Amino acid sequence: MALLLCRGIRMYPPLLNYAAFLRRKSHVFYCAMSTTEAQTATQGSQSTPIKISPHRKEKGLDDVLKDYEAIIGIETHVQLSTLTKAFCSCPYHYGSQPNTNICPVCMGLPGALPVLNSKVIECAVKLGLALNCKLNLKSKFDRKQYFYPDLPKGYQISQFDVPVAYGGHIDLDLPVEFGGGHRRFGITRVHMEEDAGKLLHSGNGTGVPLLEIVSEPDMRNGIEAAEYAAELQRLVRYLGVGNGNMQEGSLRCDVNISVRPIGQVKFGTKVEIKNLNSFSSVNRAIDFEIVRQALLLSEGQDDQIVQETRLWEEGSQKTVTMRKKEGLSDYRYFPEPDLPGVILTKDYVDSIRNCLPELPEVKRRRFEKMGLSMQDILFLANDVNVAEFFDATIAKGADVKLAANWIMGDIAAYMKNEKLSIDDIKLTPQELAELIASIKGGTISGKIGKEILFELMAKGGTVKGMIEEKDLVQIADPAEIEKMVDKVLLDNPKQLEQYRGGKTKLQGYFAGQVMKASKGKANPGLLNKILLEKLNAKS
Repeated sequence: MALLLCRGIRMYPPLLNYAAFLRRKSHVFYCAMSTTEAQTATQGSQSTPIKISPHRKEKGLDDVLKDYEAIIGIETHVQLSTLTKAFCSCPYHYGSQPNTNICPVCMGLPGALPVLNSKVIECAVKLGLALNCKLNLKSKFDRKQYFYPDLPKGYQISQFDVPVAYGGHIDLDLPVEFGGGHRRFGITRVHMEEDAGKLLHSGNGTGVPLLEIVSEPDMRNGIEAAEYAAELQRLVRYLGVGNGNMQEGSLRCDVNISVRPIGQVKFGTKVEIKNLNSFSSVNRAIDFEIVRQALLLSEGQDDQIVQETRLWEEGSQKTVTMRKKEGLSDYRYFPEPDLPGVILTKDYVDSIRNCLPELPEVKRRRFEKMGLSMQDILFLANDVNVAEFFDATIAKGADVKLAANWIMGDIAAYMKNEKLSIDDIKLTPQELAELIASIKGGTISGKIGKEILFELMAKGGTVKGMIEEKDLVQIADPAEIEKMVDKVLLDNPKQLEQYRGGKTKLQGYFAGQVMKASKGKANPGLLNKILLEKLNAKS
């Protein structure tokens, strides 16, 4: 292994500084990274001295990549928000102590028989319908045999040849900063299974119910794959079947990548990448692996690309070999003898179909018809609770664009700073609509509106009550504003002389002094009109 690693260092020096290549060639990759991740990537790239051959400098990675295309598919595991495990009555609580929520069924002890949790079927049907899949009204469970320390039974209950759902697709919109555009990716299948558990003591126990979503190999780069995974997370949260928290392992992605020369029909050798715990990791790991395989192919070293499972190392920003990939024959699938088949009736499926919420893609198209920009649409539709807050605000009569601006601006900033969700703040859609109307109607100024907004988010209350209590009604009487302007000009003769001598930028200074005198209540439009007339009047 050490010899192989040394060969890799000698032959493919650009791989050692791939994080630097991403920063240099494609700045958008850092848009999805947190500050911590960016620092880690930078530290990783600085730890190894880089020596790139003159040939590589001349040819460049872009020249290598333009001759190849990547074929990417993703297996996504979604933990379901059920009270109990998939095949027994043990409770499922994230963060529980290891080996506490277990029973003879979890352990696979002799004579212990599994019983399917009916909630798992409901979640599977919901997700299958939301992914535009066909449903197998008769499906079954199978045993997947493999030995691993996190699998005490020695097998996993899953679905093999007859999954609950198959042949669907998912639609999404790429963010504007990544080029924008609409994408549709195929869904091969959705099947039910139990989680194998965790060897690391993170609290996840054997038997937690999972849905596995297998995509078609329709993605071509890291951005598309990361956005696909993000859309699945949105869908899971909209449906309420799981929380989709990647940091908890509630949504996990295993990425399959192969690279082939452009124009070749046959797929290249498939490599799987695990240990991807964020969307930015999915993005960067895929693009690293594409470069790794493309460089090997360009050097005629295609025999060095083997079917294997690799891990993404966040610190070094590279993939490393974990184990050789098992084939289907290694799993020795056979029908699960202790569980009956799963039979769905048309009435049962229709009852779930009729209760599906408005899904992200439908919501985005509706927001688009309102005239919102794609940037606004993606922000508002990303979180189902934010989308519902926005809908409730405009239902109270608020202007669509103004409501979007307030939610995306000051409200989002407040939530981020205070680490709150939109359900945690005290502001209601009714009061946001009232605030927008009060500013638009001239009752209060925009500055006063912001002050009211932050107090409403922190303490609650009503806009009208706060305006009356603090005497915040905007001064719109021209005579009263004129008196304040005259006093400010009288108190600042030097600045007035400078203004009339050509320093017209001092208009902002005078306006600020009048606003200060009025405690922010002077009507800005009326104030500027009167002030300009006074400043330009002949002395």
